[in-house]
Amino acid sequence: MEIHGYCDERFGALREEFERNFTERGDVGASCAATVDGEYVVDIWAGHRDGAKTLPWEEDTIVCVFSTTKTMTALCALVLFDRGELSFDDPVTKYWPAYGQNGKESTEIRHFMGHTAGLPGFGEKLTEAELYDWDHVIGVLERQEPWWQPGAECGYHALTQGFLVGEIVRRITGMSLGTFYRENVAGPLGADFHIGLNPAHFGRTAEMLSGGPIPEMPEEMTPEYMRGRVDGTPDVMPPATNTDGWRQAEIPAGNGHGNARSVVRAQTAIANGGTAFGVDLVSPATIEQIFREQGDMAGMGVKHGIGYGLSGLFVQQVPEDAKICYWGGAGGSTILVDHTNRACLSYVMNQMDMNMLGDERGASLTARFYEGLG
Repeated sequence: MEIHGYCDERFGALREEFERNFTERGDVGASCAATVDGEYVVDIWAGHRDGAKTLPWEEDTIVCVFSTTKTMTALCALVLFDRGELSFDDPVTKYWPAYGQNGKESTEIRHFMGHTAGLPGFGEKLTEAELYDWDHVIGVLERQEPWWQPGAECGYHALTQGFLVGEIVRRITGMSLGTFYRENVAGPLGADFHIGLNPAHFGRTAEMLSGGPIPEMPEEMTPEYMRGRVDGTPDVMPPATNTDGWRQAEIPAGNGHGNARSVVRAQTAIANGGTAFGVDLVSPATIEQIFREQGDMAGMGVKHGIGYGLSGLFVQQVPEDAKICYWGGAGGSTILVDHTNRACLSYVMNQMDMNMLGDERGASLTARFYEGLG
């Protein structure tokens, strides 16, 4: 394998592990990046951006990172909090009156941020075209009744969360989530990450490769609140993920496009007191909001805070004394923010692995990263 890019000698074992992801674990194309104290110590990439292995994964290759996108949406809400334009304890109806229907009147913004709002699914079946229509989805969410009393349970809002938080951002700023993110986060930081991808970037976008069907949750593990409910999400796995419609839509919980370098560039400020690359993004006090525990996510073994996970999944590789927040995406992409070590690490790939208990590729890179940190 030919590994491109830069890797500080302290992290030579990480570079070797990255290569093993290709030689032993089936990676096709991928990138890995990390910063420590706001400086890149790893920025590597390798492989191919297509399943036929005819197109090389290049320095500027980007790809869909699925739910790693959620941490970018969280940044938008944190920026608005920092500016005093919202409080996570505000009722949703303060900004979005029509949301307060059918038992959702008591919902607070923190319920959106922590997956406790009670709308983990859409409640009715959506077509792909309807999913890509923002106003249609908002209307669907407005008329639903919650699957539980808002705040009473924590269950993964896989795609709905992005629309819920995104609509708050739109109501406050008049901008779509993707536009606000571009102008207030990605643009100032120089992060090549997109929520709603311009067709001008399609030529450098990697093909997402299926990892097989999503494993079905055993009946005995299915939470009571999900039984008899309609999730309603259309198929958003490859090949749907590679269509123009998916790429161009704004689905802030699931269709961001970037690479490990850009994911890290966007999140490094959160690991460094709110400042990175010459940009003061948010204050340290705003960052502390992330660590307000909102609940234990049903079936996932994850404690969730405001916009980020706080424990569980691949972060078992992290030393216990490290204060971290993180998330990851379907198929294997990851983002880890370590506040103790002022470090940020991401892995992004195009070959999906549908192991819902954690992807060995990202976990192994995390373990080697901490070996390098010492």
